[in-house]
Amino acid sequence: MRATNQKHRPSAADSATKYSISASTETSTPIPDWIAESINGGSLRNVDVDNGINGWASPPGDLFSLRSVNYLTKKQKSSAGDYLLSPVGMDWLKSTSKLDNVLARSDNRVYQALKKAKSQGKSTKSFIVAVNLQIPGKDHYSAVFYFATEDPISPGSLLYQFINGDDAFRNQRFKIVNRIVKGPWIVKKAVGNYAACLLGKALTCNYHRGASYLEIDVDIASSTIANAILHLALGYATSVTIDMGFLVEAQTEDELPEKLIGAVRVCQIEISSATVVDALTPPIPTAVARGMGCSKVNHHKLSDDDDDDADDK
Repeated sequence: MRATNQKHRPSAADSATKYSISASTETSTPIPDWIAESINGGSLRNVDVDNGINGWASPPGDLFSLRSVNYLTKKQKSSAGDYLLSPVGMDWLKSTSKLDNVLARSDNRVYQALKKAKSQGKSTKSFIVAVNLQIPGKDHYSAVFYFATEDPISPGSLLYQFINGDDAFRNQRFKIVNRIVKGPWIVKKAVGNYAACLLGKALTCNYHRGASYLEIDVDIASSTIANAILHLALGYATSVTIDMGFLVEAQTEDELPEKLIGAVRVCQIEISSATVVDALTPPIPTAVARGMGCSKVNHHKLSDDDDDDADDK
C-alpha cells in the first residue's frame, strides 16, 4: 500500500489547537465537553509544561526534529511544528495482567466520554488515536496516551492511510521520537536523547480499530532490551521527565515533511498513582473490531530505525 501526501491540511491539523492547559495559557477555541473531561480526568493531572510533576503535559512540537521536505535528497530535518491531533489525556493503569484494547473496555473514561457526546448528537466526526505502552512485571502497567480530532481525518493523507491500512503497512511506519527533558545521567545514557525508533519493527504492536478510534498496543515485553531500559527508567520515575512524540514515518517525497500525530510530556510520575483496573473486565465488541486482526511481528532487538534518526538534535 502506498500512502499519499500528508502536508498540512485545514481539517484535522487545525483542530490540533492545544486543548490542554499546559500547551497554551490562552485559547479562543471552545473545548468540547468530552475533551475537557478527558483532559481533567484520570489519576495523572494535566500539569504545567515547565514545572509540573506527577502528571502529563503537551510539549511544543518545535522541540522535535523530523524529516523535512527535502530529507530524501539532503537528509535535512526541521522542527515538527503543530501536531496533527490534539493530546487529550493520559492514563496510568495497573492490573494483574496485560491490558489490551483499553478503549473497548466499558470502564475506559475517554472513549465513554466520546460515546456519550455522540449519543447527544455532538462531536459526531471525532476520532481518537491511542498509544498503549504495556509494561510487564509482577504488576502490569499501561501508560495510555490519547490524541483526538473533532474533524474528519483527511482522506488520502498519510495518517488516514495508517488508520485504515493493514498491519504490515502500520508496522513499517509507526515511529516514536524520545526526548529526555530531565533525569539522571544513567537514564539519559540508557534511553538516549532525541532517539527515534520504528516501534512496529522493534516490538510487537497490536492494532485495534474501533468505530471512532485506532488503538496501538505496544508490548514492551517483546523486546528484552526495551524491557530492561524501561524498568531502569521507572526506577527513577519521580526524577525523570520525558517527551514522547508519535508519528507515521514518511518514506517517499510526496509524504514529506513528517508531522507528529501528537506528543506528550510525562513529568516525574509516582508509580503508586496508577489507577487499578480489573483485568477481567470484558471489552465491548464492535463490528469494526471483529473484522480487524492484530499484528504480532516480534523483533527482540530494539534499535533506531536508521542512523540519522539516532542522531537527532
